[in-house]
Amino acid sequence: MTLACIGLGANLGDAAQTLRGAFEAMAALPLTTLRARSQLYSTPAWGNEDQPAFVNAAAVLETGLEATALLDALLVIEREFGRVRDTAVHWGPRTLDLDLLLYGEAVIDLPQLKVPHPYLHERGFALLPLAEIAPEAVIPGHGRVRDAAMRIEACGIAPIGG
Repeated sequence: MTLACIGLGANLGDAAQTLRGAFEAMAALPLTTLRARSQLYSTPAWGNEDQPAFVNAAAVLETGLEATALLDALLVIEREFGRVRDTAVHWGPRTLDLDLLLYGEAVIDLPQLKVPHPYLHERGFALLPLAEIAPEAVIPGHGRVRDAAMRIEACGIAPIGG
């Protein structure tokens, strides 16, 4: 079994309710237990700022799924919540985004999967929720989540409970 850290985000529809549903969907994955979930965070749009603010969160899963199988399962959950990936729109609005941030302490470099998630160590919208539930998790090449979270600017990211 491996501890996997997942980043969640949404900014279309009832984003908070979508993330709550995504936690439930991840908990129902085969060979997987939801070990921890962060509270929800309001996050200003990043990258493409001409869109609604995001709701972000993080989860820790204990899973027997291999990393690529877990990624495939997360993509199915995204589609179940209405996600349509448009490769022409980078950092655009979305009904649900599930990112495999960490898979144990593995370093994975495949065309469809990069772990740790690129730039995790720089992105407050992923780090702050993750630091709440997995502060001692290690970002290979960058140290502990807690330490990385202390090095970034919060930039308007605020907990909203739930």
